[in-house]
Amino acid sequence: MSELFDLPSDLQNSYLGLVALHLRIALLPVLAGLLVALPVAQLCVRLRWLYPPVLWVTTVLYAVPSLAFFVVLIDYTGLSELTVMIPLAVYSLVVFVPALVDGVRSVPRETLDAATAMGFGPVRRYLQVQLPIAAPAVIAGLRVASVSSISLVSVGMLIGNQGALGNLLNSGMIYHQPRLIWLSVVGTAVLAILVDAALILLRALVTPWMPKGAAR
Repeated sequence: MSELFDLPSDLQNSYLGLVALHLRIALLPVLAGLLVALPVAQLCVRLRWLYPPVLWVTTVLYAVPSLAFFVVLIDYTGLSELTVMIPLAVYSLVVFVPALVDGVRSVPRETLDAATAMGFGPVRRYLQVQLPIAAPAVIAGLRVASVSSISLVSVGMLIGNQGALGNLLNSGMIYHQPRLIWLSVVGTAVLAILVDAALILLRALVTPWMPKGAAR
């Protein structure tokens, strides 16, 4: 069994090390994208005319191939993890912005009026009332963005060995070892499934008020 996970020395990592690296490169951009999307989505809710152009910009950026993104960024960030992470963060915006906007808009008007009557300002009302009620939509966006990001990390193998588990694809082709290719493909798929399952569990924990049928 140990021979199955023996990796070429040029990868400079164990298999578990590549798994941890893959998760870091994939999930940190998702977190960054969520932090950027929170205020942007609130602006779109308050200024309805702003939503269509913001959605158009995020959609256009999502349409840019990751390799083209890498080529542009290499001059500024070099052959580093950051060159992979920045496009992943940008891509996540096309998921988070509409998810947050739709979730926040779904909050009943009477709930907002009650919060205002209790002395909640706009920021406190957004953080303590609107976002908790919009949690199912936010976590749905997290699921899509996280799984997409985990799959796209492998493209980083094209720029200086920054593809984490995706590096095994390249090594498998170079050394003619199908075992490495399977380790990459299966490992990436399992990671995506586990992260998605963890987010489903998180949704159940943070939205105990949802009917069980709706949670599924």
